[in-house]
Amino acid sequence: MNRLSMIVITIIMTLLMACSNNKLSAPTDISGDLIVFHAGSLSVPFKQIKKEFNMKYPNVNILLEAAGSRTCARKISDLNRPCDVMASADYTVIDTLLIPEHADWNIKFASNEMSLVYHAGSRRAKDINQSNWHTILLDSNVAFGRSDPNADPCGYRAVLTTKLAEKYYNSPQLSEKLLNKDREYIRPKETDLLALLESHSIDYLFLYRSVAEQHNLKYLILPDEINLKSADLSDTYSKATVKISGKKPNEYIIKKGSPMVYGITIPKSAPNKKMALLFVDFILSKEKGMTILEKNGQPSAIPSNSHTFNKIPQPLQKYANE
Repeated sequence: MNRLSMIVITIIMTLLMACSNNKLSAPTDISGDLIVFHAGSLSVPFKQIKKEFNMKYPNVNILLEAAGSRTCARKISDLNRPCDVMASADYTVIDTLLIPEHADWNIKFASNEMSLVYHAGSRRAKDINQSNWHTILLDSNVAFGRSDPNADPCGYRAVLTTKLAEKYYNSPQLSEKLLNKDREYIRPKETDLLALLESHSIDYLFLYRSVAEQHNLKYLILPDEINLKSADLSDTYSKATVKISGKKPNEYIIKKGSPMVYGITIPKSAPNKKMALLFVDFILSKEKGMTILEKNGQPSAIPSNSHTFNKIPQPLQKYANE
């Protein structure tokens, strides 16, 4: 073999190795537990993703654990619970509660919007619309629910929605009035409120549109100026703020309104990082998990900028921008 042939073979081998470093590969007989903490609003699509993943890797025992996103993060940071994958309804939960002590990186992967959900028997359901929903909620005969802002992004997004509504409808003290009403119907996460709605204990609840669609619930689409959906209205949303608990006791974070974006990471202490990488890749893949998410009303946010891009595992960097 002459020298030129050796050089060509060396170049080809180098290129093949470089390509393989950007791809995830694993034998189909991998097995073991995969612990996934995720937002309640991801319950339906993640169950479907789990089923599809297990068709390829049938011996992987995926343990899905739903909770408010901030509660999920605190299970890792405060309780030292083992977790392989953490998926949050608000990517900033990972930034503020997990990075840098408990996670290195964060990928934004899906979006959503706030809506007002109700049932056929909800009081004044025949009258409610985009112009009067806030006055109907203040009716003493009407009860509504929301989730806990300190446990769940849907909870603080509900608060932000009321503050944006106060400005949008030019209704002084509207937010204060709404937030002081029906406080007995505040729950740890938004999906906990579905039972109250189904039992007709409450008439309405602040909930993500995707969850309403997944459960075939009636819902009112709110104006874009208050539903935290549009990236073009970032400046408008940022004018509303809410104070929520921070990393330590008696520490607080001022959360500004912003368009809804979900985030995902693998904690530093993940017991099964190799399997976690495969699962995250499956979730974010356009042909696999992302198709399931979009069918469930959660549009893709891939690729989005990440300030942690350089720390994202190389096989997953294709899902983010630097």
